[in-house]
Amino acid sequence: MTIELCAEAREYGVQALRALRAAGGDELVQWAEREPARRNLVAPVLGELGAWDLEPRRDPVELEAAAALCRSAGYWATPYPVAERLARPVDLDVDGLVVVSDDEPAAAVADLDLRWAAVTLDGARGSVVVRPSGVSSRESAFVARLDVSPVDADGAADLALALVLPCWTLLGMLDRAVELARAHVLVREQFGKPLAEFQSVQFQLTDAEVERRGVDMLARYALWSIQADRGEALIDALALRAAALEAAEAVFRVAHQLHGALGFCDESPLSWLSRYSLPSRRLPLGLVATEDLLARLAGRRGLTGLFSEPGEG
Repeated sequence: MTIELCAEAREYGVQALRALRAAGGDELVQWAEREPARRNLVAPVLGELGAWDLEPRRDPVELEAAAALCRSAGYWATPYPVAERLARPVDLDVDGLVVVSDDEPAAAVADLDLRWAAVTLDGARGSVVVRPSGVSSRESAFVARLDVSPVDADGAADLALALVLPCWTLLGMLDRAVELARAHVLVREQFGKPLAEFQSVQFQLTDAEVERRGVDMLARYALWSIQADRGEALIDALALRAAALEAAEAVFRVAHQLHGALGFCDESPLSWLSRYSLPSRRLPLGLVATEDLLARLAGRRGLTGLFSEPGEG
């Protein structure tokens, strides 16, 4: 079992990070919030990198490249459903796929002229009509209610990928949140010395970094599980999502505590990053509901994974 991303995928992620920085970086989400139609600016930028030609379902290297791309998009809180577009089914004529709950399906797909399919957590697929949003982008974070019409029940194979790629986007957000917190405590002073020199601050940053690294490891394992076509791929995807949601709570809490009031002001990139992480953290299910579903699927057998005994999975 090898869970490291290949060199080509890592380099692709670096190039995507640079391209998004050159296209606006932190300002991309700010522009989109003021003018929602500008969400579409991201598509041609990534299109020049060949993002929409990737076939993550058919090629293991392209799957890893897709994951690296999602991580780079998350780093900049990119206001575009990159993961959802990359998760599109190969047998439906649509631009992307969103995972939805049975009750009040919704996704962060407002103000985009794209064709969507949806898959529920029990594998039922449907076609989607995006309802007009009645609230501002700042309040909705681009989330829109969806009308889903059943198509078939063949979405089980779609579900693991559609859950894992958004977790890579969230991982990119955690990368940036830890980086912003670290940079903040290095330059801010209290009692005549940088905040970074206080032991309590060091402990908080260490806790946040441990959470982030844990998600990094599980994200790579869940990706390998999909590549290996394991029967437990969906369970691994849900385990990743549960860990990512729990880590996001911890990382953003630490980042906001260390920033203080500044972290909630528009002058701080952390404010935008935190606000636009919420759709990924709440949809299709929050932490408790994700853990409940994981427990039901894993049953008494429990989880296999990186630390299983030899021969267990």
